[in-house]
Amino acid sequence: MNQPRLVGGRYQVIAQIGRGGMGVVWRARDTVIGREVAIKQVHLPANLSPDDHARLRERTLHEARVAVQVRHPAVVAIHDVVVEGSEPWIVMELVEGRSLDEVVKSGGPLSPEWAASIGLFVLSALAAAHTRGLLHRDVKPGNVLLAGDGRILLSDFGIATRAGGQPGGAPMGTPGFTAPEALTEEPGRVAGPAADLWSLGATIYTAVEGVPPFSRPTAMATHGAVMTEPPRPPQRAGALGPVLMRLLEKEPARRQDTVTLRAALQPLTGGTAATMPAGSHPTSWVLPKLPVYGSAAAVLAIFVTAVALILTST
Repeated sequence: MNQPRLVGGRYQVIAQIGRGGMGVVWRARDTVIGREVAIKQVHLPANLSPDDHARLRERTLHEARVAVQVRHPAVVAIHDVVVEGSEPWIVMELVEGRSLDEVVKSGGPLSPEWAASIGLFVLSALAAAHTRGLLHRDVKPGNVLLAGDGRILLSDFGIATRAGGQPGGAPMGTPGFTAPEALTEEPGRVAGPAADLWSLGATIYTAVEGVPPFSRPTAMATHGAVMTEPPRPPQRAGALGPVLMRLLEKEPARRQDTVTLRAALQPLTGGTAATMPAGSHPTSWVLPKLPVYGSAAAVLAIFVTAVALILTST
């Protein structure tokens, strides 16, 4: 019988629980302190030269080690970073919950109040990262986690980068949730914090409308719509609609900044936030469960966050 793989001499791999473009996530057991954790095995591009591979690995490890120091209510704790078989492995808290993507697909669109409240949680997580010069680059409903204890967390900073950096190569992120400026390679035009806020706008839009603002049959067509077409006019968003339309502007300078966006979202929550205490977490960081979130038909899945490069509470 094959023995379970031991990563970093400490983490016993149990089973695969997720796979994405940037790697594989495993359920594992920390044999030193006896707790279950999630580990992301980060896959680096196979077509890199040995020197480029080494540089990207070191950059990934550096960003992940910064993330270990993160303590913010809207992110999941990063416990450890190890190298195994020349690949970075990110060890993090294992969280039970459902993604916003699952909630919308199984229960339908959320009310504008709920969507605005969730947006505020994600905004705070992004603001914390941006103050340290980090960009998420893949904000989308699938990376917003509604934990079983009522917390809202932004997950998977697996393709995070320094603001002002130029990763090069194919566009990163998810079609329909990646800002126009992140899809181009124009000299001197580099995606900054406004790109993450654009992605947040697309995420909130999807939560309240039930469909993404630029959904098309193919990834190429979706990218084209993001670059050249206006978003589908909101039908269900009410007063949240104008906020979302401004967030989805093509030009970064025309979007709200963090402070302006927070001020715009707060009056639209309808008092849905800050109502359920959850242990040691401040009540301002938890929400009561959504009706679809707590339904018997919705089986809780194990979700994990990858490299959560959120740094400080804001």
